[in-house]
Amino acid sequence: MSATSTERRAERPPAAPLVPGNRRKRSITRVLVAGDLCCALVAYVVVLGARWWWGGYVPWFEMVFSAGLVIAWPVAMSFVGAYRGRVQAGGLEEVRLVFNGGLGLAAVVAIGAYVTKLMIARSIVIAMLPMAILLTLAFRRALRRHLHRMDPHEAVARVVAVGHRVAVMDLVMQLRHQSGYGMSVVAACLPEGAELGCVPDVDGVPILGDFTNVAEVVARTSADAVAVLACPELDGVALRRLAWSLEVTDTDLFVAPSLMDVAGPRVSVRPVAGMTLLHVDHPSFGGINQIVKNVFDRVVAAGVLAVLAIPMLAIFVAVRATSDGPALFRQTRVGKGGREFQILKFRTMVNGADRLGGLDIEAVLLKMRDDPRVTRVGTFLRRYSLDELPQLVNVVRGEMSLVGPRPLVPAEFALYGADIHRRLVVRPGMTGLWQVSGRSDLSWEERMRMDLRYVENWSLILDLQLLWKTWGAVARARGAY
Repeated sequence: MSATSTERRAERPPAAPLVPGNRRKRSITRVLVAGDLCCALVAYVVVLGARWWWGGYVPWFEMVFSAGLVIAWPVAMSFVGAYRGRVQAGGLEEVRLVFNGGLGLAAVVAIGAYVTKLMIARSIVIAMLPMAILLTLAFRRALRRHLHRMDPHEAVARVVAVGHRVAVMDLVMQLRHQSGYGMSVVAACLPEGAELGCVPDVDGVPILGDFTNVAEVVARTSADAVAVLACPELDGVALRRLAWSLEVTDTDLFVAPSLMDVAGPRVSVRPVAGMTLLHVDHPSFGGINQIVKNVFDRVVAAGVLAVLAIPMLAIFVAVRATSDGPALFRQTRVGKGGREFQILKFRTMVNGADRLGGLDIEAVLLKMRDDPRVTRVGTFLRRYSLDELPQLVNVVRGEMSLVGPRPLVPAEFALYGADIHRRLVVRPGMTGLWQVSGRSDLSWEERMRMDLRYVENWSLILDLQLLWKTWGAVARARGAY
C-alpha cells in the first residue's frame, strides 16, 4: 500500500456517535413512509371501490396487483430520494421528487404490462397512481404544518453556518424572511481569530466555534445540516475533511458558490481534468418559452378581466363615490428594454397626493404604514391587492406580464447602481418573488435582490409556482399597506 493512501486514510476523523438531530430526522422519515403507504392504500380503496360500485366486479388478479403497487409506493419514493433529509422541509424539490416517483412507477407498470401482455385496467395508471401522488403531497404538507404548530423549532432543519460574519448574517436574514425553505441557522462558525469574544453572536445567532471544530458544534446543537458560505479559507482539501467529519453523523452539507442568485437548471456539475467545476448556462430570454409565456399571460389576463368585469366596475364606482378625483391612477413606469408605459391602478389615495418631493409616493421605496393620504376604500383595496387589478389591461397590451419584477418609476433608476438595469431584460410583472415573501415588509435591497434572482432563474414552472403562492400572500395580507 502506498504512503499516499495511508496518509489519506489517516486524514479521516474517527467515527462520532449519532446526534439527536439525526434521530429526529429518522423519526420523521418513518412517519413519512407510513403516511405515504396509507395514501397509496386510500387511493387503492377509492379506485377499486368505485370500480366495484359501477361495474360490480373486480378481477382478483387486479386486486392483488394493485395491492402490490401500494407496497411498492414507498419503495418508489425512496428510489427517487423523497425521504432524504434535505427534501423533508418541503418546497419545489419535494413536489418534483414525488411526481418523479409516481410517474416512474406508472411507467414501470405500463411498460411491464406491454411486454408481458398482461391485461391491466387503465384505472390503475390513470386514476390510482395520480390520486396517490396528490394524496402524498397533501399528507406531507399537512404533516409539516402540524409539526410547525406543535413546535416551530422542530419543524425546520437546524443549520450551522460556516463562513465570514457578513456572509453568515446575510444567510440568517434570508432564511428568517423566507421561512418556507424550512431552514433555521442555530449556530455560526467564523474564521479563527475573528474577534469572537467581542461580538459573541451574528444577528442573534451564537458563534460557537471556528472552521476547525464544525463537527463538534453540530453535535452540540443537534444540527441537521452545515451550510458553507464562500470563503477562501475553506479550499478543496478543507471541504473534503469537513465532509468526512459530517458523513459519520449523516449531517447534510451545503456549499454556496461565489456566484449568487443562480440556481436550478442553469447550474450543472462537470468533472474536468480531475476537478469538479460548476457549469453555468446563460439565461434564456427568448425562444419558444417566451412565446408560450406571452400567450399564456395575455390569454389568462383577458379571461380574468372577463370574469372580474362586474367586481371591477363596483370598485370603480366605490372609489369615485368615496373621494374626489378619478377612479384610475396612471403613472409612468419603466418596462422591458427601458421603454416607458402608463401603469393602471385603482386610486387608493386622496386626489393629488401621489407626489412627494419629486418622487412618486406610490413608488415601492416610499410606501409607508398608516399613510394618512390613503382613503378608507384604498386601505381595503391595498390590503387585498385589489388596486392592482387594472394592470391586467397592461398585461393584455403586452406592457407587463403576470409574473416578473415590479416596474419602477424612472426617477428610481437614477438613484441606484447599474445592476438594477438587469431587471429590464424581461417584462415587469403584477406579482413576483418579493410579493409572495413579505411584500412591503422587506427592505429595498431585499426586494431588488429577489427581482434579480427571478430574472436570473426564470422558467415557466417558476411563474406557475409564484402565481399559486400569490393567492396565499394576498389572503394573509402580510406586508400590504
